[in-house]
Amino acid sequence: MALVFKIVTAAEWRAAERDGIFRGAPVDRSDGYIHLSTAAQVRETAAKHFAGQTDLLLVAYDDAGLGTALKWEPSRGGALFPHLYGMLDPRAARWVKPLPLGRDGKHVFPVFDERSPSFK
Repeated sequence: MALVFKIVTAAEWRAAERDGIFRGAPVDRSDGYIHLSTAAQVRETAAKHFAGQTDLLLVAYDDAGLGTALKWEPSRGGALFPHLYGMLDPRAARWVKPLPLGRDGKHVFPVFDERSPSFK
């Protein structure tokens, strides 16, 4: 079991909690799956797709709990990324944490334990 991560706006997540389901951000719905990242990929994802954005959340899910809807597919230079061909249940999230911008304009992630594939 490993964690996979979704970066969402606080508004998107509040709507998902209200509705009981996260159907994906606009880019996810356009692509036909929910883009997720591993712990090793999520910082690059934030820098590339969410640069300078505030009011973001980092949502963690156990990959095993996503079942067969989770597919590992090549992206960015052939790296395998987790893509969810389904929807996310907000109640099944392992945790949800703020993803603020630091003074340098980069997102500040929760403390990462290099010996474990999860954030603390």
